[in-house]
Amino acid sequence: MEHKISTAQVVVVGLGYVGLPLAVALARRFSVLGLDIDEGRIEELGRHHDRTNEVDSATLAESSLRLTSRAEDARAADIYIVTVPTPVDETNRPDLGPLVGASKALAKLIDPARRPVVVFESTVYPGVTEDVCGPLIEQESGLKCGRDFFLGYSPERINPGDREHTVDRIVKVVAGQNDQVTETLAELYGAVTSAGVFRAASIKAAEAAKVIENSQRDINIAFMNEITQIFSHLDLSIWDVLDAAGTKWNFLPFQPGLVGGHCIGVDPYYLSFWAQELGHEPQVILAGRAINDGMGRWVADRLHERRGGKSGSFLILGLTFKENVPDLRNSRVVDVVRRLEKLGHSVVVHDPLADRDEARREHGLEIDPDALGRSYDAVMAAVPHDDYRNMGAGTVRALVRDGGCVADLKGMWRGLDLGPGIDRWTL
Repeated sequence: MEHKISTAQVVVVGLGYVGLPLAVALARRFSVLGLDIDEGRIEELGRHHDRTNEVDSATLAESSLRLTSRAEDARAADIYIVTVPTPVDETNRPDLGPLVGASKALAKLIDPARRPVVVFESTVYPGVTEDVCGPLIEQESGLKCGRDFFLGYSPERINPGDREHTVDRIVKVVAGQNDQVTETLAELYGAVTSAGVFRAASIKAAEAAKVIENSQRDINIAFMNEITQIFSHLDLSIWDVLDAAGTKWNFLPFQPGLVGGHCIGVDPYYLSFWAQELGHEPQVILAGRAINDGMGRWVADRLHERRGGKSGSFLILGLTFKENVPDLRNSRVVDVVRRLEKLGHSVVVHDPLADRDEARREHGLEIDPDALGRSYDAVMAAVPHDDYRNMGAGTVRALVRDGGCVADLKGMWRGLDLGPGIDRWTL
């Protein structure tokens, strides 16, 4: 396997939140083809529009990245980078379906004369690249791994909406099935990131590093959510506690909240699944997941109590999984909405960034763009989008009927004086 990296033909498979920014960055230095089976996605990118808001129109217009939805256009490349999602199923077990599908599709594209490298960026438990994907490609292609094609792994670290830790500014971990593959990947990724690369000891070590990064964050947030629930018995706000605790030099600045998205709410299940396959029953990982998965229900129950158990009209501000992004994947705000509805409340949802069709399709929820023109028995600011954070006291007050409740999940309105006659609640 010898590739002159400067002239390598690169294919990025999957042009979502991870694949598109990577493909655009690589296209600044290499010949890159972006492949996505969603024809609508290719069409919109061809119009220089990215619905994820990760790459702006000007950057897309200037990029040399080529786009296709036809797999046959990606034949005979030197490097294939797979960035398909790795979700969990309804029982929270790893769903490797997209990865299996991508591996089978790639098997039909590989030219053994080029001896390409197939790199996976998707979050997986240790062993998936070499024990699942590699054998699948062999089986479907009739080729031999380590002779006709080679495997590599470089975990994605995209944080949606983060303009500081972009793919061209973060350390990229790389690992190949042999030293030469590792060096090829180090040269490839090192050409597009100013932060450099880290050569992991093995593919399994790189896979494990990725799956624990978000699991660690999940556990820390779970602790914050649990102490929030404890302090609520004392009518003590977690934000007041964190203001004081944060003055210590080594206090970790994690915050409570609804834990969703494509990584933090999913990756721990990959780790716990593999632990159980190995005969180890994970304790901390699953305990943290249980706390975070139940946080939406807990919030809804507290709001129901604030209403004295009486049904009423609720306005939920924000549906995406985090602030200032349109990403609806695994949004836990949905849990709050569903629980409030089950408790007898009527719920209206507003979000200035979320796609209405996607919200309807993925979550069965309607987003009302005119919701801010009415008043309600209770308003909950679920996601601190800038549009909501910048609301003045008068705007917020106008959304709530006299005697109503303003619930500020992330404490962004703590400094607003809403006047008398309003019940205020936060974590």
